[in-house]
Amino acid sequence: MPRHARSTAAVALVVAAGFGLAACAAPSGDDADGGTVTFAIEGGNIANGHMNPHRTQLDSSAMVLRNVFDSLVAQNQDGSFSPWLAESYEVADDGLSYTFTLRDDVTFSDGEALDAEVVKANFDHVIDPETTSFRAAALIGYNTEQPEDSAYREAVVVDDRTVRFEFDRPFAPFLSGVATPFLGLYSPASLELDQADLAAGSPEATVGSGPFVLTEYVPDQELVLERNDDYAWAPEGAEIGTAQTLDIRILPEASVRNGALTSGEAQVIADVLPTDVDQLGDAETEVWELPGVPYSLYLNVNRGALQDVRVREAIARGIDVEADVESVYGEGYPRAWSALTSTTPGYDAALEGSWDVDAAAAEALLDEAGWTGTDAEGFRTKDGERLSVEWVAWTPQPDDAAALADLIQQDLAGIGVELVRSVVEPAEYNARYGPKEIDITDWSFAGTGGEVLANHLRTGGFQNASAVSDPSLDAILDEAAASTDPAEQAALYEQVQQWNAEQWAIVPLYSPARITASSSDVEGLSYDIYGRPLFLGVSV
Repeated sequence: MPRHARSTAAVALVVAAGFGLAACAAPSGDDADGGTVTFAIEGGNIANGHMNPHRTQLDSSAMVLRNVFDSLVAQNQDGSFSPWLAESYEVADDGLSYTFTLRDDVTFSDGEALDAEVVKANFDHVIDPETTSFRAAALIGYNTEQPEDSAYREAVVVDDRTVRFEFDRPFAPFLSGVATPFLGLYSPASLELDQADLAAGSPEATVGSGPFVLTEYVPDQELVLERNDDYAWAPEGAEIGTAQTLDIRILPEASVRNGALTSGEAQVIADVLPTDVDQLGDAETEVWELPGVPYSLYLNVNRGALQDVRVREAIARGIDVEADVESVYGEGYPRAWSALTSTTPGYDAALEGSWDVDAAAAEALLDEAGWTGTDAEGFRTKDGERLSVEWVAWTPQPDDAAALADLIQQDLAGIGVELVRSVVEPAEYNARYGPKEIDITDWSFAGTGGEVLANHLRTGGFQNASAVSDPSLDAILDEAAASTDPAEQAALYEQVQQWNAEQWAIVPLYSPARITASSSDVEGLSYDIYGRPLFLGVSV
């Protein structure tokens, strides 16, 4: 996975085998015993029902919950898989089943043992309508909006240590999904609790088999995790550190996180802005160029003026993407050209340079679409109606995202489009997002391959904010998900990107990077394939 480390001091980067971790050597001696690592994150939305890995779609939740929940397998940096809670697995020749043999020595932090019934209960929980699963269900090929259209069928207990997952059609990304924190396994006692309790999170509810145990949780402020001293089932190649306590502080403002690191109040910080890296003194920084969907605007193809592809294209061409992104982030985030980032397998490089800011072309498209009038404030009109679209985001909104939105709003005003920005509480956002009563929204989305496009563009996809429903596009995405040939997959995902380049459901803006900074006091910090920091091997 593309990445680089930098520091104002010398930096050594070692890639460990097995779990595919970029990590430092473990310390030795009395000074390595115990200690607390304070980890500061943005994390402002975790408290809004995002403590259940089976329900949330947030990377910030995955970053926190990985410390508590283990997975059946681990995915290495080269994309291969290593045993974890499962000591082995087998994929059927027809791709319609995956069979896992479990370790016999795993216990959850509440003392309950892992067996096949527990695994089945967890996966049944993911597809239970009451869970209202988002990302987890999609990662195993289950369509929560249209269950009858799912690839995933069920989990079957073969014996105490063997579980088989069955499918109605091949779903090649299954192992990648199973390896994520979103498919981490709960203790069976936790699964007996109410969905609201799991979503809210607590030491009693958030119980897994991971290297740390949640002992204190103050929403929007702090999570305290203590080392699981019985932990003995780490993935192959992963070392276990000696830090006793992981104190996760939620600090939404980037400047506050930076200050916590430079003052020594925190040893590790996440969500560093590229423009802030040089302000962190001797801190070591890890920069991971994320694969997946770039930070983009999602235009609802079924809402008002956006139903006209000419209006959608005019909006795309009316934004000075390169200048706006550079104004906010400097040269830290490259401008995006496609619905996949350039680091994602299947990226269509032919789209580079295929579109750019062009106010004249945008205005011609709007004229052609019939928006030829002008009101007293200079916005375009048609049949007495102003050309106005609403961009809905949720709180807390980072300062950098707000600054970029201001620039885009100014750009579109220049071609006569009123962009109304609404920043709402998560509950209101979700209430509007469900029925797709949103014109435009925004995010980036990490994924290890082009299959992430199915979440965003397939009928019923849980991230399909553009409300796209195109049977021919669905067929291409299903064919790609069933294929195990990388070349065939790439060709199919290029077709999907070309479709988007013609339909403008997704307007890509920039390719984000996940930047983490740490002090020299920390050793053994490692990263998963998505660039999320892992604290399993940490010592201070």
